[in-house]
Amino acid sequence: MPVASASVSSVSSAASPDSGQEGSPAFSPLYQQIKELLTRSLQGGEWQPGQAIPSEMELAARFRVSQGTVRKAVDELATENLLVRRQGKGTFVASHAEARTQYRFLRLMSDTGGVPGLQRRLIGCRRQRVGADAARALGLRSGDPVVEIRRVLLSSGEASGETPVVLDEILLPGSLFKGLTAEKLSAWKGPMYRLFEAEFGVRMIRAEEKIRAVAADELQARELGVALGAPLLSVERLSFTYGDKPVELRRGLYRTEHHHYRNELN
Repeated sequence: MPVASASVSSVSSAASPDSGQEGSPAFSPLYQQIKELLTRSLQGGEWQPGQAIPSEMELAARFRVSQGTVRKAVDELATENLLVRRQGKGTFVASHAEARTQYRFLRLMSDTGGVPGLQRRLIGCRRQRVGADAARALGLRSGDPVVEIRRVLLSSGEASGETPVVLDEILLPGSLFKGLTAEKLSAWKGPMYRLFEAEFGVRMIRAEEKIRAVAADELQARELGVALGAPLLSVERLSFTYGDKPVELRRGLYRTEHHHYRNELN
């Protein structure tokens, strides 16, 4: 795809994104402006997940800035898991297909150590109308179409065989996930987020979570194989794509007899 270069002056004098015009605020540090332009190229699909981006030298020439400025912008994007540096190979667009990112939002850990090997059992996938609360979270209008996915994640490392450990209830904007069916989900062997980015062009960039303790209702108890009223950990996740656009509302109900929720705080 042919791309026009941008000079330092054109980047620095660009209007704020809030104005509806392209560019970054003039008062932003130069590397932040380059970061914004790179993010827009990622969002626009100039480079696809797993694809190498141009070298720092090429990007410096394109934007007419120093390599050091480009390097700082790329470093921040790598820290945010939008890009991945590979020693001796270059810098690539991060993908949920990679082992280091495919479970980035899943904080379930086995008490014996490490991320458990999880299998999936799809309960259902259907299109429906969104309710008022979910509509507000997803930036939709009440009654807009959404795709509802329900599935169970099973730990295959238990001595007793596969044990259900997570019940997922997921809502996705219907306009972004046209053609997503139970058959497509069942046939897909990789991470679900990889399916979203590969088939629908929707990449999960970041997420916000609310965590609380709940008691299992009758349906939840049956799917997770626990007693009615058993304690569960409820993890409500709102995931965002580029531009801080919400694209997934998920509630995960976790069994924690042999697993725990682990996070690292910096």
